[in-house]
Amino acid sequence: MKKVIFTIIVASFIMGCNRVAPVKTIENLNAAFIGESTASARYEAFARIAADAGNTAVAVLFKAASKSEAIHAGNHKKVLEGLGQVVKPVNPEITTADVLANLNTALSGESYEVSTMYPGFIASAKNENVKKAVKSFNWAFDTEKKHQVFYAAAIKAITDSTETSLPEGYAICPVCGNTYDVSAMDEKCAFCQTPNKEFIIVK
Repeated sequence: MKKVIFTIIVASFIMGCNRVAPVKTIENLNAAFIGESTASARYEAFARIAADAGNTAVAVLFKAASKSEAIHAGNHKKVLEGLGQVVKPVNPEITTADVLANLNTALSGESYEVSTMYPGFIASAKNENVKKAVKSFNWAFDTEKKHQVFYAAAIKAITDSTETSLPEGYAICPVCGNTYDVSAMDEKCAFCQTPNKEFIIVK
């Protein structure tokens, strides 16, 4: 019996040593971490521009999105560290413009993540069977789709001078970054089931 157990342990060790590292997923996680960290810093700067211009509702949207992207970055970092990676902090250089141009920049970034970046990252993570990366990527992907809608609505509101039609605040899930119009929250996060009493409220 002892010999059988010893054989199983040795076989398991050999199999573990022969596992191929999820190279593509690690590369994608690093890219996503940098991208989300940069987006968080960018949206924080955009919020200041909007506030200074008197576009309060847009400033609140940017603040909320900044917090959400920071959560995504943190989730990607945790997965990387779980894979034995050392994650370096990101200090991006941020370029800003006027409020409408900043909104268009934000919408363009979200649209790329929704149409191209995250679908590709999710496919690679599934292929390399990195389940935690699939979850982290999916949480970000699903949230960016909501951000895309919020930014499109904000662009229309600024263009039509109807900013008062925008949400007065947003609720962000602290676990997955899911973002709600504060007046239309679910009782639990639709993505990760976190109770709404734990949501971060930005007004």
